[in-house]
Amino acid sequence: MLGLRKPYPPEPSQGYWGTITSTIDWCEENYVVSPYIAEWSNTITNSCFVLLALYTTYCSIRNGLEFRFHLIGFGFALVGVGSWLFHMTLQYRYQLLDELPMIYATCIPTWSLLCENRDTLQPGSNIRKAPLKRQFNIGLSLTIFVLILTLVYLVTQISEIHQTVYGAFTVIVVILSGKYAHDYVRDDLARKSMYQCMALGMLLFFIGFVSWNMDNQLCSFWIHVRREWLKLPLGMFLELHAWWHLLTAAGVYCYIVFLQYLRIQTQGLSHRYLLIWRWGFVPELIRKNDRVHTKYSLQFAGSCVNANLQYNKGKRF
Repeated sequence: MLGLRKPYPPEPSQGYWGTITSTIDWCEENYVVSPYIAEWSNTITNSCFVLLALYTTYCSIRNGLEFRFHLIGFGFALVGVGSWLFHMTLQYRYQLLDELPMIYATCIPTWSLLCENRDTLQPGSNIRKAPLKRQFNIGLSLTIFVLILTLVYLVTQISEIHQTVYGAFTVIVVILSGKYAHDYVRDDLARKSMYQCMALGMLLFFIGFVSWNMDNQLCSFWIHVRREWLKLPLGMFLELHAWWHLLTAAGVYCYIVFLQYLRIQTQGLSHRYLLIWRWGFVPELIRKNDRVHTKYSLQFAGSCVNANLQYNKGKRF
């Protein structure tokens, strides 16, 4: 592998997509891998975001969950597509397609959690949704807020506005979902597994956030290491903003699974579903009579069993 390394070429002044119009240009040097992709690693890693988001949507449809969970997965897939286009072109119009959908997509779980109250969270025999008036009022308030935010951001082009609001929505989701799990989930084993899923998602997101900031703060150092020591193609693995994409994608996936299972638990549907950990570390919500084709455990890093053997013995969880 070391013998295949080659020096980085000089950074071109312009690539296929023309003059850079975005207000942000990340640490990855532009067009040094391909003349058609401005930031190669930052672009390609968004495929992980899209695939994981679409997989959560597929699981939501397969499990017959509420439409809100279809929207959550689809919304975050749109973020991945927008981010792909932004990093590939570094054009301002695609920067907006990256940044604004992050807020729009996070509004969906925020709306879902804000609509809940004591009556809808007490386990029962049927799904109990919040009154339509409450759903509408909260949805309308969030819509008006993000529309005003969008207009302000388009006028000011201050990236800190987007980052602050996205962070605030994320904190709301974390606090409310954690409180609901603590107050309304009665099954100790289920609550423990949910906390593990929640903690894993938060940890991955935090490590990704640290990577993102290190990429910003120590950019000249990373460029020196990539150019002088690692060279191509090894240098592509030291693009820390790309690691932000990968880690955030995995963290969002874990948190969506946590939200799905939280809804199942608080609606008294735990007898129909199970939270498993494929290979001991990848969470997924399944129906109890579904056949699983991989090894899995019921706790994070727990002892794995061969799902096919269990099924063949007539034990469907």
